[in-house]
Amino acid sequence: MRTTLNIDDAALAGAMKTARGKTKTAVINEALREYARRRRIRRLLEFRGRFRWQGNLDDLRGRERPAR
Repeated sequence: MRTTLNIDDAALAGAMKTARGKTKTAVINEALREYARRRRIRRLLEFRGRFRWQGNLDDLRGRERPAR
């Protein structure tokens, strides 16, 4: 989608130096994805300590159990 934005030049320049993307569009899209990812993680952390989890992390991660 095309849109017109007023973006802080210094903020964009700083992002362009550290981001993987080479274009302004790529850098802005990367920043938006990272922002959304961090917000989802923050919401998940609100549940910390409220639920008791039962399971086996080795099974979830596809690891073989050590021989006993």
